[in-house]
Amino acid sequence: MTDCSSIAQPDANVGAEIRVRGRVQGVGFRPAIWRFARELGLSGDVRNDADGVLIRLYGSERTIAALIARIHTDSPPLARIDAVETGPGRGGLPGQFVIAGSLTGGANTQVAPDAAICAECAEEITSPFGRRYRYPFTNCTNCGPRLSIVNAIPYDRATTTMAPFVMCAACRAEYEDPADRRFHAEAIACHACGPRAKLVRFDGHAFTFDQFSMMDDVDAACGLIKNGEIVAIKGLGGYQLACDATKTDVVARLRRTKHRDAKPFALMARDLDVIRRYCSVSAEEEALLTAPSAPIVLLEANGPGRLPDTIAPGLATLGFMLPTTPMHLLMLRRMARPVVMTSGNLSDEPQVVLDAEAGERLGGIASYALIHDREIANRIDDSVVRVVGGRVRLLRRARGYAPEWMVLPRGFEAAPDVLAMGGELKSTFCLLNNGAAILSQHQGDLEDARCFDDYRKNLALYARLFDHAPAALAVDLHPEYLSSKFAHERAVADELPLIEVQHHHAHVASCLAENNYPLDAPAVLGIVLDGLGWGGDGTLWGGEFLLADYRGYRRLGTFKPVPMIGGAHAVREPWRNLYAHLMAEMKWPEFSMNFDQLALHGYLSGKPRSTLDAMIKKGINALPASSCGRLFDAVAAALDVCRERQAYEGEAAARLEALVDPDTMLNEGDELGYPLTIPNLPGSGLPYIEPRAMWAAVLGDLILNTPAPVMAARFHKGLAISIVAMTRKLAGGEDDATQPRFSTVALSGGCFQNRVLFQEVSRRLGQAKFSVLSHAQVPANDGGLALGQAAIAAAHLIDKQRPSTEGSRSCVSAFPDAS
Repeated sequence: MTDCSSIAQPDANVGAEIRVRGRVQGVGFRPAIWRFARELGLSGDVRNDADGVLIRLYGSERTIAALIARIHTDSPPLARIDAVETGPGRGGLPGQFVIAGSLTGGANTQVAPDAAICAECAEEITSPFGRRYRYPFTNCTNCGPRLSIVNAIPYDRATTTMAPFVMCAACRAEYEDPADRRFHAEAIACHACGPRAKLVRFDGHAFTFDQFSMMDDVDAACGLIKNGEIVAIKGLGGYQLACDATKTDVVARLRRTKHRDAKPFALMARDLDVIRRYCSVSAEEEALLTAPSAPIVLLEANGPGRLPDTIAPGLATLGFMLPTTPMHLLMLRRMARPVVMTSGNLSDEPQVVLDAEAGERLGGIASYALIHDREIANRIDDSVVRVVGGRVRLLRRARGYAPEWMVLPRGFEAAPDVLAMGGELKSTFCLLNNGAAILSQHQGDLEDARCFDDYRKNLALYARLFDHAPAALAVDLHPEYLSSKFAHERAVADELPLIEVQHHHAHVASCLAENNYPLDAPAVLGIVLDGLGWGGDGTLWGGEFLLADYRGYRRLGTFKPVPMIGGAHAVREPWRNLYAHLMAEMKWPEFSMNFDQLALHGYLSGKPRSTLDAMIKKGINALPASSCGRLFDAVAAALDVCRERQAYEGEAAARLEALVDPDTMLNEGDELGYPLTIPNLPGSGLPYIEPRAMWAAVLGDLILNTPAPVMAARFHKGLAISIVAMTRKLAGGEDDATQPRFSTVALSGGCFQNRVLFQEVSRRLGQAKFSVLSHAQVPANDGGLALGQAAIAAAHLIDKQRPSTEGSRSCVSAFPDAS
């Protein structure tokens, strides 16, 4: 086939065959083509197959070219066009244009993400004169379930969990009418033939509700929430727990019974007016809230109204979403207040999806459940986004976004199929398939056995959906990650090559791939700031400056390695990191002599210091880590933020960000930012960020009773200044050469989801004339690791396929590289 520009002569009558690749199944694409062809007077047909959509046409070249143009300009809202290829027609064509049946075969097409209810369906279910009035499973080709109900492709009703529901005559007529927006809407349903909602008690007891004030079971759920009940809701990709967000005692009860001490709750509101009572909403944020993806959007909590502090303890943002399904929309019609809409699980477990498990796992939290009889095929969490630096950035990529394809950058066209297994926390996996990357939905933390089971189930699902048989596996270098262990077992069983990828190199490659950075482009400086990752030298890394491309990396700089006293306990208890940092800088006698008047001194005096010091001295359960995340924990603990314990990963850092005084960031001079220096590590000579002077300034400000928001701002500013200073130092080259080592910087790692730090670093790098790459459609945290692993493995395999005389084209080193 050739590019569509090959059609030229304006009036000749010809046959043409058009292949459309992308997200073109289950999104109303075929009826759109049918309408275009009928309007243009073309004959032929259109059908789904394993490669996407195939269009066969007969007519003038001018009208065929017009149809191709409309593919690009007028496709349905959920469609995504990746390629349009044309060639000469083959075989006989029908006398008029028709929609032909689907062809089966190998899978090389896209499964659409689930989409929130569209405006047309919303109008139908709220109109008393329509046959779908208050029907909670109304959908069309522009909205409704996709990935959450599919078991195989092509995406037809028979391959979804809608298969048991036989269409009534009215739905069948809509389904078969190309002019109807429900033509081949595989989840089409109505009151007469589709799934049904039912309100139940988890204890099985019968109950009644006032039929005059409660119109149906869905409305009754709303009444229960208004009256202070916690209700389990069977949502699109799993059960949810809902309660009135304005009732402090009810929210506290939900926290207690769900075992979720402090992690912020997601909120749902019936409309934007309710959200604006509590948050400011920009035009970009409004577009996100009303988009088909309908994610949770983190918004500044600066509206006139206030919600209980227990919704998002210690944070300055609230995560809001609008109703995602007809059932949610109908349930909230009478609810003029926001509701908590959190995942239906105990803390850290995956969402419940099976009705048989709901009572056992959620019965101790909620007394009632709004359920239905359509099975959830695939568990999918809500996506979370935030607008930072003028761009929409995904923090968790799930419903509404997965499993959307990403075409790989130039140079990866010949990439073999790869399966990258991701990390341990915020886990995802990634398939490389025909030069495109398919990143899975957020899986959760694999340390939980149920999450790991779901991870393996989804690996099998994606292999089935995309007919994927990998030529190699890519894994994190960490020997104890469950994803890595599982991949090692599979590599042996399936006799597949296994490529181990250093954690922070994968972060950099993920950022490069998302930004369409070509395979053979010059190396960049990757600045990766996170909690922990297994380093190329067998130590723990977490604040790294890597000269990197897809093929290799070289460690140019780092943060100061500081012991993690107690190992995993140091992640949960920030005081341990504070003690380790202070002892690394000044030892206890110096600290006691200069700062014994501080309450902090008294606090640390009460800890088992002799045991802690022995652990540090002997290296017992106190491995050094060059972790930016642990530095954040230590500073937070110094400011008495989550000092004793943090309830969830990143809580101390998130609260420290929320504490920042904006006026100090904007108006106070750089000289008051806490200073960090850049000496060289003994032995290796590696430049590192040294916080000794910073700690002296922090402790001095504590003595002066400097407000904590000012101190938080000074820390963020000083850290950003030091990161940029390190970048400028490393760019100069080993011998102060005039030609810099790099001109592009890639920012990655979970610490860059801190809006204050990210904006300050990227702004200052831009002022220093560096090009800055960052994450948007892929999370900067470990949710993006799998994409980077896949790109690195593909680069390695592409090089192996090249003639030996060409060798590696890496700008850094041969793959793989250590420090």
